[in-house]
Amino acid sequence: MSTMYRYAKSSKQSAFRSAYPLSNETIRQYAPSVMAAEAHESRGDRYGFIPTINVLDGLRSEGFQPYEVRQTMVRDQSRKEFTKHMVRMRHASQISTQGEVPEIILINSHDGTSSYQLMAGVFRFVCSNGLIAGDVCNDVRVRHSGNVVDDVIEGATRVLDNLQIATDRIEQYKGINLAPDEQLAFASAALQLRWEPESTPVAPGSVLRARRYEDRGSDLWTTFNRVQESLIDGGVQGRGTTGRRMTTRAVNGVNENVKLNRALWSLADSMANLKSGVAA
Repeated sequence: MSTMYRYAKSSKQSAFRSAYPLSNETIRQYAPSVMAAEAHESRGDRYGFIPTINVLDGLRSEGFQPYEVRQTMVRDQSRKEFTKHMVRMRHASQISTQGEVPEIILINSHDGTSSYQLMAGVFRFVCSNGLIAGDVCNDVRVRHSGNVVDDVIEGATRVLDNLQIATDRIEQYKGINLAPDEQLAFASAALQLRWEPESTPVAPGSVLRARRYEDRGSDLWTTFNRVQESLIDGGVQGRGTTGRRMTTRAVNGVNENVKLNRALWSLADSMANLKSGVAA
């Protein structure tokens, strides 16, 4: 297996995904703000600075390992070493090389744009999709004060305990078959989560196209993943508002990635409820 699943670098964000736990050297290369040794100069005396790498080391000692880092790029270069970043981790008890594996997502910054946030995620190996589990599991937020390392470790453990809910939801999705018109309806609704209806550059059928044989299923889980990959990773051919041919871009920023991922998961939940006859 390759040591790298996905690499992206743009004016807005850089990211690195590996099949193996990331070293501090790799983290520093792609998300230097994780390694910040002090807070941004804009932070006052009441700001309790705890380096993300200290928290990460504490999580490592509890069996959590980082497999992906992502950092938002900023125009103000004075914030480059302090800006918002994301680390996706797995616990030693959740290691796998196929299917799906639960992950803990840690978000933080050292410039005042984010507290420590922990949320549930799922990584799907066949398409290298890093999903975020909507509102299936409660998020944990830790302020930059007090015993941050212990509080984040406790929060990560709570999220890990709740990941079975996300796993059960995935199994439910796999058991729900979608007719062609239902898949199109799902894709149409998903497009509106990223673009306004009058400016959508691609057709629903375009984001439904399977990029590999394993993604040709008609169940809700496979449909959801095809659409998620198309919208998050981009690369879909379409036409802009002027009618010119264009290719959609990846959703690169940390905020945008989290927002769209969570909205897509919630959309899948709504479809599952609709198919099961459960009131939303």
